[in-house]
Amino acid sequence: MPSESATALSHPERLAQRFDLSIARQAMRRQDGLAWLGLYGGVMISWWQRDVIAAGKLPLMLCFLAFVVTFVTTRAITRMIRDGRGPFRNQVTSGGTHIHHSVPGIILLIIGAFTAIGGPGSLGWRSFAAVAVGTGTSLVLDEFALILHLQDVYWSGEGQLSVEAVSMTAACLGLALAGFSPFGVKDADSIEVSLRLTATSVLAADGVLAVICVLKGKYRTALFGLFLPPVAVFGALRLARPSSIWARHRYRVRRMERATRRAADFDRHFAPLQTDWVNFVGGKPSQPNPPAPDPDTNDLPS
Repeated sequence: MPSESATALSHPERLAQRFDLSIARQAMRRQDGLAWLGLYGGVMISWWQRDVIAAGKLPLMLCFLAFVVTFVTTRAITRMIRDGRGPFRNQVTSGGTHIHHSVPGIILLIIGAFTAIGGPGSLGWRSFAAVAVGTGTSLVLDEFALILHLQDVYWSGEGQLSVEAVSMTAACLGLALAGFSPFGVKDADSIEVSLRLTATSVLAADGVLAVICVLKGKYRTALFGLFLPPVAVFGALRLARPSSIWARHRYRVRRMERATRRAADFDRHFAPLQTDWVNFVGGKPSQPNPPAPDPDTNDLPS
């Protein structure tokens, strides 16, 4: 009895059939992949034309992109400056004054704001103003902790507050760009308008809860709560951190003690994970936190 290979060799038409079947299967897989790619591309093009261009969100998109790209670029440059690598160096004037990058950020914010208010209403000028505002806001918020503490805390633990401020702002811009707004969308039927109104209401309520989380000192909870409303609800209902604005103005002694114990338990379990993430995004602190100011000498001179 001949073997299978011999049978196959004695019948070349079977080999041809198998070869043709293999080619047909590969062609079908390619067609399926191209179909899915075409469907995805069609959805993205439709979203771009209908929810961004037609809705007038192109300046917002440019602002968001400028904000994110500027932050990533700024952090990469400052890391290289700290490590002594690359062509970048700290900018110091002849008088010995260090120029922080929040200074050009403020200048760009002013230019973008004045252009948006007093410039022509064409799309080109609005886009220019959006890029200027996005870039300037990113540069200013990257040194938010420095402005808040009036000390150079950029590479200290306190400086990581800037990363959280930037993350919160980027999340808000991204949600505003997502296309849930019922305004400015053409050819939307009543069902779509109702869905968009519902989604906008949920996002507005979620934003209020996120603000409460920020007041309670839970910045990362507020950030994740913008995308996961149950997280925002959980953070808003739980006790505030003892150093937060909420706790300082609303908690008595017993409640403050509970908040201190709960914050210590939380930090013991989750602080290493949160610290690793912030260090990955913004860079690991290389300087100690500045000493707390003396309340007796904290008043401004008259």
